[in-house]
Amino acid sequence: MYSEKVSDVFFDLDHTLWDFEKNSALTFERILKANQVDVDLNDFLEVYIPINLAYWKLYRDEKVTKSELRYQRLKKVFDNLKYGVSDDTIDQLAIDYIENLSTFNHLFPNAIEVLEYLKPKYKLHIITNGFQEVQERKLNNAHIRDYFDQVVNSEMAGVKKPNPLIFELALEKAKTTSEKAMMIGDSLEADILGAKAVGLQTLHFNAHNEPDHEICQMIHDLGEIKSYL
Repeated sequence: MYSEKVSDVFFDLDHTLWDFEKNSALTFERILKANQVDVDLNDFLEVYIPINLAYWKLYRDEKVTKSELRYQRLKKVFDNLKYGVSDDTIDQLAIDYIENLSTFNHLFPNAIEVLEYLKPKYKLHIITNGFQEVQERKLNNAHIRDYFDQVVNSEMAGVKKPNPLIFELALEKAKTTSEKAMMIGDSLEADILGAKAVGLQTLHFNAHNEPDHEICQMIHDLGEIKSYL
C-alpha cells in the first residue's frame, strides 16, 4: 500500500516496539520490594499507569520538567493509595526506576520479525520522547539498536513530539524527505498527528485499545506492518 513511496520508516520506541507496561511492571515489582514499600503491585499499577500517561502528556506540552515528571508521578500514586511514604523514598524509587527499567527488555510480539522483514527494504530509524540515556540502554539491551540508522530523541532535538521540529530533525539526519517517510507509533497525538503535520505517512499501532478513527490505517499487531510495507 505504501511500499512504492516509502524509503525510510521511523518508529516510536516505548509502547510501540518496546513493551513499556510489561517492563515497567517488572521494574516496580523489583524496586518496591527493595525499598520495603508494602503496597500491592496490581493496586499500584492500576493507579500508576494512567497517572504516568498523563504526566508524559504534561511533559510533552512543556508543563513539567524531567525531574518533576519523575517525582510527581510517584507522589500522586502514593497519595491516591493513601500510603504514607517519605520524599527521600520517592526520590530513591525514581532513581531506582530509571536504573532498573532498561534491564527488562520485553518487546511486543513480532517486533524482531517485522524489523528483520523491513531492514533489507527500508532505512529504519527511531523518534522518541524518552530520555536519551535510558532509550539507548533499552535499544542496546534489547539487541535492536543495530536495526536503526538514526535514533532521534527529544533531548537531542530540544523539543518533543508532536512538535514538528523533532520530525524535521529526524528527516534531516536520515537524509530523506517527508514524502518518502512513514511514522509508526502508538500515540495518536504525538506520533500520528505530529508526523502527519510534517507530511509523513503514518501507521497507528493501537497499543491502548483506542477507538477507531479515519486519520490513518490502524494495526493491533506489529506483524500487520508487512501488509502495508
